[in-house]
Amino acid sequence: MKQGGNFLKKIIVSLICLLLIAIITIGIFMGKGKNNSKDNLTKITVAEVAHSIFYTPMYVADSLGYFEEEGLNVDIILTSGADAVAASVMSGDAQVGFCGSEQSIYIYNGGEKDYLVNFAGLTKRDGSFIIGRTDEKFDIKNLKGSHIIAGREGGMPAMTLAYTLNENGIELDELEFDTSIAFASMSGAFIGGTGDYVALFEPTGIQLEKQGYGYVVASLGELGGEVPYTTFMSRKSYLEDNKDIIEGFTKAIQKGLDYTFNHSDSELAEIITDYFPHTSKNDLTETIKRYRDADSWYSTTYITEEGFNRVQDIMENSDKLEKVAPFDKLVNNEYNKK
Repeated sequence: MKQGGNFLKKIIVSLICLLLIAIITIGIFMGKGKNNSKDNLTKITVAEVAHSIFYTPMYVADSLGYFEEEGLNVDIILTSGADAVAASVMSGDAQVGFCGSEQSIYIYNGGEKDYLVNFAGLTKRDGSFIIGRTDEKFDIKNLKGSHIIAGREGGMPAMTLAYTLNENGIELDELEFDTSIAFASMSGAFIGGTGDYVALFEPTGIQLEKQGYGYVVASLGELGGEVPYTTFMSRKSYLEDNKDIIEGFTKAIQKGLDYTFNHSDSELAEIITDYFPHTSKNDLTETIKRYRDADSWYSTTYITEEGFNRVQDIMENSDKLEKVAPFDKLVNNEYNKK
């Protein structure tokens, strides 16, 4: 009986070992299959002009796997400054640029043959908020005689602010309109004591509030009106040679917009929390609400001619428009829902 019992134990041990080997082997093959699946996706690098909650629908599309559903492996990299984004796309370091549509106009008017073409819109207003040093009731007239850190000269934030001031009867020589400070250094300069006001994107604005350095007093997007403020763009040749990729990318962004409009601020905060590890979910939720209340996002990726022409009006107001650029060449709505 003892020998029989030992024999039975040996059989059981052997079966367990074989089962473990089978499980490990299956796991290895499944892992290889997963890697192969990832390898089969088309790699796309997107150069984003800033990392901001303003771009929530794009992060939603990335987080929920909408790009993968379209056969794309998208890598979103921070490339501070719209001019740097344009340079990255023109050099081929990135296939898609995500920045202000004014960059496509600068490139085209500079005589580049393989110019940048806007193929999808995301935000339809300026995403910056005006931060002041006090929480007194704000009126844009308050900016007269003040020192405001406006952003890079020729960049969309500074030009939109200048346009908004002029539309409200305020000339730039009636205040100190500071375009000397790089985009990434604006909050630091304000914290250091420079300026009475600064125009910042979120989550930087809410962080300054929490730290006691200032108060969000107004949305520049609400003051400045509707334009294709941040768009996706690629070189003309890339769009012509990669129509399936552009179509899939645009569909993924549209899915991100649809999800954003159909889910709550707190649900969106949960989805994008990994993209902003240093921002609490409560602050994320509050900031998403701010952008939603300001009507910041397009409901579809379609870029209108009226909006594109308004970008050129804003540029002309800042003496940055060499000549009017043609909408039909710089905007491709082939894959956009109207």
